[in-house]
Amino acid sequence: MTAKIIDGKKAAAELMESIQKQVKNRSDMGLLQPCLATILVGENPASQSYVKAKHKACASLGIRSVGIHLPADVTQKELEKKVNDMAADASVHGILIQLPLPDGIDEEKVLQCVPIEKDVDGFHPVNIGRLAQKNRNPIFVPCTPSGIIYLLEKEIESIEGKNAVVLGRSNIVGMPVSLLLVRQNATVTICHSRTIDLPEKVRGADIVIAAIGRANFVKANWIRPGAVVIDVGVNRVDDPMRKRGYRLVGDVDFGAAKEVASAITPVPGGVGPLTIAMLMRNALRAATLVDGV
Repeated sequence: MTAKIIDGKKAAAELMESIQKQVKNRSDMGLLQPCLATILVGENPASQSYVKAKHKACASLGIRSVGIHLPADVTQKELEKKVNDMAADASVHGILIQLPLPDGIDEEKVLQCVPIEKDVDGFHPVNIGRLAQKNRNPIFVPCTPSGIIYLLEKEIESIEGKNAVVLGRSNIVGMPVSLLLVRQNATVTICHSRTIDLPEKVRGADIVIAAIGRANFVKANWIRPGAVVIDVGVNRVDDPMRKRGYRLVGDVDFGAAKEVASAITPVPGGVGPLTIAMLMRNALRAATLVDGV
């Protein structure tokens, strides 16, 4: 068996096309252009690259974006004031704090400054709290987890009743995607660095979601034949044959795993494109919350 390669680029492109049409419809109706504000602190190259990609996506869809870049030595008070200024600006519909923040900044306090109706990253404690409760709905769901569910729903007729194993318990991916799977009535096992007999846990899964940040960590013989594998990891490994000296790989040994799984996401080109597409969808939703259209 050779797995179907789940094309995240194609799925994201289709979603982005739909968002673009909705943004244009708003414009045709004379409604305010959706606006996303990003706040970047410091000079982290990866964070700068991510923010640049988000602004590029906004421009391609007709979404206005505002970029705020603060020095790494910004104080807690100064950063919170900048977030509060964006929160009070009626022309700004969504606010994204690029994580991680520098050492010395209380990340939790900064995130709490973002109103839940502008929390397009879905990281506000109230949005996460609602996600964790039955019969409560968050206004926004974190982008990468919602992108994972979007891909799964395209590949699996029903998530309900499936055994899902999530490797990783981060606030950004592991925990929220686990909560989303529970909402879909999957039976979820969350694995981490203290999990005993990790390969055996993974072998029991119909759905494997790897989000631990360790290159090629999940081996093919861990995967049940026919399982669906979603690889969230993005890791650099040395490759002197590449011009830049490295290549990107996921948390799963892709070459071997694709001979066992029924479907698998590649790295790059799998989950990554959906993360930005979901952010754009959340930015559009933030605008609709203001005018109800």
